[in-house]
Order: sequence, then C-alpha cells, then structure tokens
Amino acid sequence: MTVERADAVVIGSGPNGLAAAITLAEAGRDVVVLELAEQPGGAVRSGELTEPGFVHDLFSSVHPAGSASPVFARWPLAEHGLEWVHPEAAMAHPMPDGTAPALYRDLDATAASLDAQHPGDGAGWRDLAGPLMEQWPALRRTLLSGWVPVRGGLRLAAGLGLDGVLEFARTALMPAWELAGETFASPGSRAWLLGSVHHADIGSDDAGSGLAGLYLQLLAHGAGWPSPRGGAQSLSDALVSYLRSLGGQVRTRTPVVGIVSRGGRVAGVRTADGSRVRADVVIADTTPHALVDLAGEEALGAAYARRLRRYRYGPGTVKLDWALDGPIPWTAPEARSAGTIHVAGPPEAIRSASLMVKDGQLPREPFLLAGQQTVADPTRAPEGKHTAWAYTRVPRGLDWSQEGGWFLEAMEEQIERFAPGFRDRIRARHAMLPADLEARNPNLSEGDVGDGTYALDQLVFRPVPTLAPYRTTIAGLMLGSAATFPGGAVHGVNGRAAARLALAEARVRGW
Repeated sequence: MTVERADAVVIGSGPNGLAAAITLAEAGRDVVVLELAEQPGGAVRSGELTEPGFVHDLFSSVHPAGSASPVFARWPLAEHGLEWVHPEAAMAHPMPDGTAPALYRDLDATAASLDAQHPGDGAGWRDLAGPLMEQWPALRRTLLSGWVPVRGGLRLAAGLGLDGVLEFARTALMPAWELAGETFASPGSRAWLLGSVHHADIGSDDAGSGLAGLYLQLLAHGAGWPSPRGGAQSLSDALVSYLRSLGGQVRTRTPVVGIVSRGGRVAGVRTADGSRVRADVVIADTTPHALVDLAGEEALGAAYARRLRRYRYGPGTVKLDWALDGPIPWTAPEARSAGTIHVAGPPEAIRSASLMVKDGQLPREPFLLAGQQTVADPTRAPEGKHTAWAYTRVPRGLDWSQEGGWFLEAMEEQIERFAPGFRDRIRARHAMLPADLEARNPNLSEGDVGDGTYALDQLVFRPVPTLAPYRTTIAGLMLGSAATFPGGAVHGVNGRAAARLALAEARVRGW
C-alpha cells in the first residue's frame, strides 16, 4: 500500500470534475483527479465504435451549454485544442409533409422558418424569445451559475422589469404543451418547441416543462448548438491539457473505493489497489447514491444520507451509432444541414411516445434525438462517409433480452419514415442499451443521461433542499456533479461552484 499527499482530490474526470480541479489548481492547490475509466472525460468522450476512421461520441455530442458556459469561457481552451463547429442549422424537426421548421442562431432566420409552417408563427416566436434574448447576458448568468443565482437573477429582473419578470415566471412554470399551443398555430411549430422539452426527462404536460424547451431554443440564439471539432473527446482533452499545464494530475484506471474522514473532516480517499491519497479537500463528481457508498452513512450522518438516498433518477436511454456511406437522405431539405434532428413528427406523436415511456411501455414509434455531426465536421469520418447517432429515453427496469431486438429496429424505422433510403446507407451500427451506458459511466444510472430526474422539485433542489447543495456534512467533502444545481449538460458550472465553496471554506480554516 502506498500513501501520498495532495492538497485536493477530485473523484471523476467528467467536465464537472475537471472544472473543479482546474479551479483548485488556478488557486495554487496541488490537485489529483482519479478516474475509473481508461479515458478521461466522463460522459464527454469519443471513440471508433463501428469501423476504423469513424469517430463517434460515446455519450454527449452537441453542447449548447458548453458553448454558452461562463466557466469554459474563462479558460484558454482554444490554445489547448478546442474548436467549436457550428452547423448551418442547430436543429430541425421533420414533419410528415416533407417540411422541417428549423432553429438557427439568427432569430430572424428562425422566425422565417416558423412562418413557413404558418404565417404568424414567426411573430409568436419573436414575441416570446425576443425580450429574453435582449437580456441574454443576464439570462445566461442566471441559468448557468451556481446556487443561489442572485447576481444574474437581479440583472435579469432589472432588464425585464416587473411585468417582464412575471411573464417569464409564468412561462417557466407552465406546461410546454400549453406554451406551444398559445404561441404557435401550426402543428409543425408546436412540435419544433416540444421536441426540445424531451432533451430532459419531463413530459410536455408537466409543470416547468415550458422552461425546459424554451431554454434550449434560447441557447441556440445566444451560443449555438455546436460540437467540438474531431469529437467530444476534444473538449475533455482540452480541459485535461489546461489542468496539466497548471500542475494538476489526472490518473485513469484508478477507481476510488472509499472516502476517508476523521472527526467530521475529510482526510482523503482509498483506491482499489489499496493505496491512499491524503487530502484536506475531496470533490466528488459522482451520483448522490455513490457518495453515500463511498463516504459511509455513519460518517455522513443518517439524516443526510437518507436525503441523498431519496434522490430520484430519470428514465433510461438506448443509443444507436451508425457508420454511413453517405448523409442521411432526409426528405426535408432543412434537416440535411442541421446538426441535431428531432424525429417524431407531429405534437401528438411526441406526447404519445412520452406518455408510454412514463407508463413503463416502449413506443413502436419512439421520439428520437438524432445527430449528424459530419455534416459540419467531416474530420469525423473517411472522405465521403458520415457518422450519425440517435438516442431515446426508455422505462427503467426493462428486460432487454426480450425487448432489445425489435426496439432497435423501431428506432431505425422511425428515421426511415422521414429519410427513405436511410437503411441502405448503413455500413455498420453500434448499440448501447441502458446497462451498457451505465457500465461505461456509473454516473449514468440505467443510462439516465441527466444524472437525476428534472421533475420540478428536483430541478431546483439538487440533490437536497439547501442553500449550499455542494457542501456535505463532512467538512472539506463537496459534491460537484450534475446532481447539483444547475443540473446536467456539459458546462462545468457545478464543479467550479463546488471548488469555489471548498476554497472559501478553506480560507476560513487557514488552509
């Protein structure tokens, strides 16, 4: 057994773990990041899943929150290899009639696409999105900051005025189904908004789902829906490179099996090979349940451990990746230049698929989130070839030995409906069922890509109701994962917030 000393240990090298480590290293702390997997990056990784030369993103692929992130913007990530690639259209939503309303970075271009669905739908979007985009810096600071987001919220309130704040609050709390219905006249425009709701696990009839859909569309206008050139791994590699330039360490294939504490204070971690790293600060980029397992209920206290254990996860996920002989032959021209495609058709189809999953059933026509990054980034595939992916949320606890075959075919058939000839272009495919996703990244419980449900109560209070969600009951031990505010997506806000709190408390202790 070896024993070494560091100022701080970070468990997990996802974007939040790396953001925490960089924040500590910039403050002059000696930081060691310990990662279970062979590659750093958590759920921001790439690899050749199908054939040599075809680079696929294993998990996340499109990063609007990463492009908007005030955390990433602080650091010289471009000098460490990060380049954002923006497709012509951020998103398109094909309809059965061969049209596809599209989301562009430009609000006017987006409004024109919606007007093509029905005259006046563009004006509806301008009325809804325009006032908020005028306050984009304050809105960005409110939605992409640690808890409690006071400064951004005050600036947003000052910019919107009392009536604007009340209107925004109403919009944020209402069900997306109602918001879409009062904003747009056409089924295509309504489906275009509802599709973005289902990036999260809540339904379009749920309170708070209006904000879920609106937020992603606004991100497109404020920052785009880009992907890192060469694959998602490029973002993780840039974060690791910058951390190492500051003197930080990242060790892969080093699973942490225990968090050590004494007298109510953290003392370090134990790894699977029996080694120990002593440290005054430990930041966990883990699920709340894993934190309890690592630190122990007795050390955390029974009451706090129970609160962490009650944290709820969302539906699972099934993901398909394809190597293609050509681009996906979407019937709708707008879809051919979009980086992200929402595949389902009319609003009722989205709603029906969502309700079936909520009821524990697999829909024959699932709602798919699909991506085609090679449209804008040909470096990911051999010349003339393409990659594509699609995922969909599924009920937890299913027996996939019974369900897997037909459901994977249903996913491909769904794309074929809107892109006849798609199957003829498939060279190879790679499937990941919920257990496969969790095996690759334990933070993805049954493939829950949000690291916890976004039901309204847990959207705000992640992982427990408190003014300092990153602090645990053990001094010096912080939780800095997507299970804390402001939640998932790739932006590093949670990790940086946890590290800043750790630094502030350490200064009080004279560390």
